[in-house]
Amino acid sequence: MLDIPLRKLEELAPRPVDLDPFEISSVDRLRAHQLERLLWTLRHAYDNVPHYRAAFDAAGVHPDDLRSLDDLKRFPFTSKADLRDNYPFGMFAVPRSQVLRIHASSGTTGKPTVVGYTRADIDAWSDVVARSIRAAGGRPGMIVHVAYGYGLFTGGLGAHYGAERLGCTVVPVSGGMTERQVQLINDFKPDIIMVTPSYMLAILDEFRRQGLDPRRSSLRVGIFGAEPWTNAMREEIEEAFDLHAVDIYGLSEVMGPGVASECVETKDGLHVWEDHFYPEVIDPISGDVLPDGELGELVFTSLAKEAMPVVRYRTRDLTRLLPGTARRLRRLEKVTGRSDDMIIVRGVNVFPTQIEEKLLGIPELSMHYQIVLTRTGRLDEMEVHVEARPEAIELAAREAAARRLERMVKDTIGVSASVRVLDPESIERSLGKAKRIVDRRPKE
Repeated sequence: MLDIPLRKLEELAPRPVDLDPFEISSVDRLRAHQLERLLWTLRHAYDNVPHYRAAFDAAGVHPDDLRSLDDLKRFPFTSKADLRDNYPFGMFAVPRSQVLRIHASSGTTGKPTVVGYTRADIDAWSDVVARSIRAAGGRPGMIVHVAYGYGLFTGGLGAHYGAERLGCTVVPVSGGMTERQVQLINDFKPDIIMVTPSYMLAILDEFRRQGLDPRRSSLRVGIFGAEPWTNAMREEIEEAFDLHAVDIYGLSEVMGPGVASECVETKDGLHVWEDHFYPEVIDPISGDVLPDGELGELVFTSLAKEAMPVVRYRTRDLTRLLPGTARRLRRLEKVTGRSDDMIIVRGVNVFPTQIEEKLLGIPELSMHYQIVLTRTGRLDEMEVHVEARPEAIELAAREAAARRLERMVKDTIGVSASVRVLDPESIERSLGKAKRIVDRRPKE
């Protein structure tokens, strides 16, 4: 981390007396709880969701076959395609009349994935988000500026209910209207902002456009999620705003934000709230469960969801499970890539965060970038479009930065890329998740 004067950490780290019992419980107690809840989940899914009954029967397993946590690997995976195949309410395990709220994905690549929540589900979700905000440094009475999108996306309402559950004052701004975001931050003086990291960059640009020093804002903590982001971006945001940037993880199919969260006192990975969600990491090709510490695809089974239990849901996020530090619960290594975000250029696997990490090491280049893919004949071409920082106005400096990034990408990632350094504010700003890849290759 950069040696910068961040807001005093001792004012933010929670006291042990504030923690939930499972955050500090013994491993034996946690594993016994997980086994009991897993058995309930498998029976609930098998008895009430036709998809799971058919999938379990086809795999030759029954909920009663679960006698240890290790037995979970015998049960079939659930994929996003399964959710789409059962659109809209086929994965619900309770009558639709008992579903209090429905969320859904955008459905830009097909039918949206639909998720439902009972009253108990909403309460549990609120609890884990409140726990996440507290882990990030939040306290009752703090003002939380929620700039995640509201609506069918789970980010806004998930953050909102969790902050209220903790006892915070919520400013439900949602995304967009960036000029107004800055005005409200200046006027209401929130302690915490919850937003995607890419939109936080747009807010930073607006601070500077208005001639305001972001380091003098009231913000003490930023809770960022909904997209992969690097530790290099963390350092950039922390230095710009003089706040603690903390990662939160979730996905709507499993619950929403609040499945796992970093603790402000360590910022060394996201502690999984294992009393609600059982994690596995698998080999993405074979499906075999990997030992803790090995890199693979993250899989989750819900432990208490009533409306829509999920069994071994394949997230496509790439990470590894690590021992607990600030909490006894296991950690996820910071997720910086997804198997479905990976692009293959001339046989080389490339993740956008690999490019991001390199360009953030070049002072003349900003955090705003896109990767443009084209094809000449049978060969794929990769071009990185990145904005110059406002102070890097000399053409020679920009060209030198472009050549330096080209060399770094070639030397460390192993693929050739051309780099175009653009004027500031040339790349369209995201109001939510950033669009990092522009694929102009002809469809097969």
